[in-house]
Amino acid sequence: MSISKNPGPAVTRAAGSRLAALGRAELTLLLRNRVALFTVLFMPLLMVFAMQSAVSGMDLEGSGLTASGVLMSGLLGMVLLFVVYSNLVSTYVARREELVLKRLRTGEASDLEVLVGTALPGIAVALVQSALMLAGGVAVLDLPVPANVPVLLAGLLMGVAMMTAMAAASTVFTRTAESAQLSTLPLILVSFLGSGLFVPLGMLPDTVADVLGLLPFTPVMEIVGAGLVGAPAADLLRPSLVGLVWTGLAVLAVRRWFRWEPRH
Repeated sequence: MSISKNPGPAVTRAAGSRLAALGRAELTLLLRNRVALFTVLFMPLLMVFAMQSAVSGMDLEGSGLTASGVLMSGLLGMVLLFVVYSNLVSTYVARREELVLKRLRTGEASDLEVLVGTALPGIAVALVQSALMLAGGVAVLDLPVPANVPVLLAGLLMGVAMMTAMAAASTVFTRTAESAQLSTLPLILVSFLGSGLFVPLGMLPDTVADVLGLLPFTPVMEIVGAGLVGAPAADLLRPSLVGLVWTGLAVLAVRRWFRWEPRH
C-alpha cells in the first residue's frame, strides 16, 4: 500500500482543509452511532469504576503512588484503548466494507489523509476526555497537579499515535465492524493485565516487570505515569524506544497489508 500519493510539503492549507472535512463527516457519523458513542463516552469510566474497589485495597505504601493516582492513570489508559483503538478498528472496517475508503482514495486526499481524517474525531474526543478527567481528578479527588505536564502530554500523544496505527493494522484480520469487538480483545486484555493500567509494574518482581515492559501499551502507561508523579528523564529512555518500535511496526504493517476494499 502507498501511504502517500501526493509529494510536497507534509502540511499545506489544502491538506488541512481535506482533513477538517473528513473529520467533520466522521464526527457526524459517530454522533449517529449510539453503540460507538456509548463506547467512546462511557466505557472507560465503567471499567475504572469496576476496578475501583480492587485498586483501593492495594498496598501502595512505599510505591509513591495513591489509589486515586492509579485510578487516574488507568482511566487515561482506558480512554486510549477504547476511544482510540477499539473505536477506530470498528470505524475503519465499517468504512472499508461500505466502500467509503475506496471512494475517498479516488479524490485528492492522500492515503495518509484518509486514515488520519477518519481517526480525527476519536483522537479529539480522547484528548478532551483526558483533559477533563485530569481537571476533575485535581478538583474532586484531591489529586496533585501533574508533576510534568509536557511528559504527560508526550505519553498521551504517543498513545494516540500507537493506538491509531494499531487500529489500522488490526483491520487486516477484522472482517466486519461487529467482529471488531473480538479482534481488539487480545490487545485490550494484554494491556489491561500486563501494562500497568491498574497494577503498577513497580509492585511486581523486577524480572516480571522487565518482561511486561516490552508489551505494546506498557511504554505509554510508563510515560503517562511519569508525567503524573514525576520521574527522572533517564527513566523514560527505554519506554520511549519500546513505544517507538511498536508504533513503527504497526505503521509498517499498515503499509504492507492494509486493505481499502471489502474482504470477501
